Amino acid sequence: MTDYIISGTAYNNQVRFFAATTKNLVEEARSAHNLSPVACAALGRLMTAGAMMGAMCKNDSDVLTLQIQCNGPIKGLTVTANAKAEVKGYVLEPNVVLPPNKLGKLDVGGALDLGVLSVIKDIGLKEPYVGQIQLVSGEIAEDLTYYFATSEQIPTSVALGVLMNKNNTVRQAGGFIIQLMPFAEENTISALEKSIEKFSSITTHLDNEETPEDIISGLFDNTVITFYEKKPTSFTCGCSKEHFAKGLINLGKKELMEMIDAGESIEVNCQFCNSHYQYSVEELESLLREAFR
Repeated sequence: MTDYIISGTAYNNQVRFFAATTKNLVEEARSAHNLSPVACAALGRLMTAGAMMGAMCKNDSDVLTLQIQCNGPIKGLTVTANAKAEVKGYVLEPNVVLPPNKLGKLDVGGALDLGVLSVIKDIGLKEPYVGQIQLVSGEIAEDLTYYFATSEQIPTSVALGVLMNKNNTVRQAGGFIIQLMPFAEENTISALEKSIEKFSSITTHLDNEETPEDIISGLFDNTVITFYEKKPTSFTCGCSKEHFAKGLINLGKKELMEMIDAGESIEVNCQFCNSHYQYSVEELESLLREAFR
């Protein structure tokens, strides 16, 4: 199954939803960063949420960043997504290893512990919108549910999951975001709460070969569902040697000259996709001539 996100409404437009399968993009991130299972679960959940929240953006130029700063051994995570549901991300400590939690599952909450979740939306205004909350559980889905309720005043249910194989590859990954519209009626709210309460886990449904459409249809079994869009989602960085060359120039003439005087090539590493770019002394000299002639 390729990675994609569906969106739509249910209960006569009283509820809107986004649901995703993200196994391939999470596996690509795991491979790029050589993530431990718990680090992969944490980053995969946040990337899945980021992809769906990116798909919520209204303008193609909008960019969303989810950032977690925490006291746990993983130390922090950053994910960036755009309106095309292209997503990238990294963790500060990719090799964290923890015993399973009391439910026998990967202990993402223990890896994060206490911390802060920031949601940064660059939507073309003079200053980006920044919403921030204290982590309520470190399990990420619960934290984002709390974020939507407190920072955006939207009653929301978020489910996120990453299931790993024994060889540390990604078996399943996905999630959903379900939101109540302001005019939602009490019987709609009650029916939705009951459906979500009975829901097992996103990875269980995906592992049973259910699609996002199947999962949503099961949650909204007794109502008409309207599917609006099916959008591909992918791990996409977009970095390049030319991009980092601009960064080297922005360091200034003095810094560039010091690198050249050292007489050795330099290597620049992209945090998001772990790509490495080499610049020889001759290339640095060329950048210096072009930028400061």
